[in-house]
Amino acid sequence: MRKTLPLVLALALAGCSFTPDYQRPEAPVPVAWPPTVGAGDTATSAVMPTDWRAFFPDPRLQTLIAAALEHNRDLRIAVGRVNEARALAGIARADRLPTVDLPAQRAASLTPADLSGTGRQLSSQRYDINLAVAAFELDFWGRVKSLDDAGRANFLASDYARQAFRLSLIADVANAWFSLLELGERLELAQATLKSREETRTLVGRRRDVGLAGDLDYLQADGAYQNARAEVASLARSHAAAENALRLLVGSAAFAAEGGKLAQPGLIAEVAAGLPSEVLLGRPDVMAAEQKLIAANANIGAARAAFLPKIVLTAALGTASHGLSGLFGAGSGAWNFVPALRLPLFDSGRSSDNVDLATARKTIAVAEYEKTIQQAFREIADLLSARAQLGEQLQAQEAGVAAQNQRLRIVDARYRAGVSSHLELLDAQREQFAAQQSALAVRRQLLSASASFYKALGGGDAASR
Repeated sequence: MRKTLPLVLALALAGCSFTPDYQRPEAPVPVAWPPTVGAGDTATSAVMPTDWRAFFPDPRLQTLIAAALEHNRDLRIAVGRVNEARALAGIARADRLPTVDLPAQRAASLTPADLSGTGRQLSSQRYDINLAVAAFELDFWGRVKSLDDAGRANFLASDYARQAFRLSLIADVANAWFSLLELGERLELAQATLKSREETRTLVGRRRDVGLAGDLDYLQADGAYQNARAEVASLARSHAAAENALRLLVGSAAFAAEGGKLAQPGLIAEVAAGLPSEVLLGRPDVMAAEQKLIAANANIGAARAAFLPKIVLTAALGTASHGLSGLFGAGSGAWNFVPALRLPLFDSGRSSDNVDLATARKTIAVAEYEKTIQQAFREIADLLSARAQLGEQLQAQEAGVAAQNQRLRIVDARYRAGVSSHLELLDAQREQFAAQQSALAVRRQLLSASASFYKALGGGDAASR
């Protein structure tokens, strides 16, 4: 045994692995993004801030994002998942090294005379102290190493998933704040419109009293006023719901989100539109999917190794004696060494099924990885198109608002002069209000698309690689 043990240990240290060589699947997406009509930017790389504070420079928004990163409960759960995966990876790594214990025990027994075989009562006791290694598997076929690799990959996948959630939380807070600003401005417009239509109703009532307007004109003015009241109530409800949604994301009861305007400069950083498609590989969700694939690949090696013999060592070195006083005396040294070889012969197909299971899970992991890349490609392509088209749409909406404002001024002056009808004035008011509301909605959509673009590029890290 003393001659063969070094050879066994050398072979175990050399190790053999039955894990398939990992090959990253080809990305199932085009090498370039679809052409974006109206983009005007054909650069092959993007200049994008990697820190969210640089991308979202507004101090009020920065305060909200910082509070969310500190208090959001879902993010705390994600961090807990990472810690859980880190602990599991440590457990798997510990199996690659022997566990050494220092057991100390006393064993005593009493055998009755009629059972002793000598006709006399027998008593015995024993004291032992040992350094012991129990059931340490020599990882000759790489089974334990494969499990360690799988545990590490799962830990990295959970950490990348936490990073992806963190980016989503940052973008969600920004989008929620933009929505709150939009609804606040729309509510202000509705309240101003309500006041204007109340004044118009009063004016029409006075004209009716002196015979310059009829009952139909007054009913139209009153109906427009009541519609404006309903719009104010609806927008107030939506504004309260948006504030509650932002409060949930921030995770803190007290926060200040008012005071901003969608059109104010410096609300969000500028981002170049042209990007190579390989930036997808730097997104945390894509890297998490790849780590899950690596873990599935490593589990195949562990399952294959289960077909082969398993060598397990149990050993102890210490001292033993009948009495406590003689435990450390001369001649009390004791040791035992129990190598064991376990050769699987028949397990009703369990090992084969485990290999099939691991292979199937790898196939699923490959498909999930490819699907994640495809979804990421679509997300960025949609956002590139949205940013280009929303920019043009906003220009058209703002030009339309200016035209409707001018039209309303002309129609109002003509109505007061008795040239235009009240119906024409009412149409001008409605179309001006609709144009203003639409322009605010488009501006918010453009800001939201830019915030989502930050998340889609992995917080800018992918763009800088």
